[in-house]
Amino acid sequence: MNDTNQFATGRDRSLRERTGRLLGQWGVFARGFLEHPRMVGSVIPSSRFTIEKMLEPVDWDSCKLFVEYGPGVGTFCEPVLKRLRADGALIVIDTNPLYIDYLRRTIHDPRFTAVLGSAADVERIVAEHGHDAADYVLSGLPFSTLPAGVGPAIAAATHRVLRPGGAFLVYQFSKRARDFMAKHFDHIDSGYEWRNVLPCELFWGWKT
Repeated sequence: MNDTNQFATGRDRSLRERTGRLLGQWGVFARGFLEHPRMVGSVIPSSRFTIEKMLEPVDWDSCKLFVEYGPGVGTFCEPVLKRLRADGALIVIDTNPLYIDYLRRTIHDPRFTAVLGSAADVERIVAEHGHDAADYVLSGLPFSTLPAGVGPAIAAATHRVLRPGGAFLVYQFSKRARDFMAKHFDHIDSGYEWRNVLPCELFWGWKT
């Protein structure tokens, strides 16, 4: 086989591998949505525009612990890990074992931990992993469809687990999440990203 054919073969193999990973990711995401539609915010992962805008206010130099609720197949995980300092940590929490298993199999970074559990237990989870507080907490959980009492419990626990100056980052398809946040966060910035399916509301609740 000449060099040209070897290059073409290698390129085709790389393309097949990337395509396989992408289809596998979408398949896992869709299956999780179909099995637990009330716990997944969307059938389609967030766009890169939403990711960029959502993470823009984060002070990465001072971020030691970043927590995410409802990571799904890890749409935000890679962007967070790319920005996170070398000695930082990312803990993601999801109630769906399908997503947690997928993330544990596909993300190999010593700073990353995937936890099967409820976001309402974030204080215990953070403490069990050796941290006193979180710097930032990101959530795409659908507050408007969560079981009664779960949304308020998550908002309260998130405020408690954040360090002073930290923030609760929330992206939603409705503004209802802001109502849960407003009971605990006096300063809430808001935004909107239309380049997403569906367009979504963005909120940053700061713990003063």
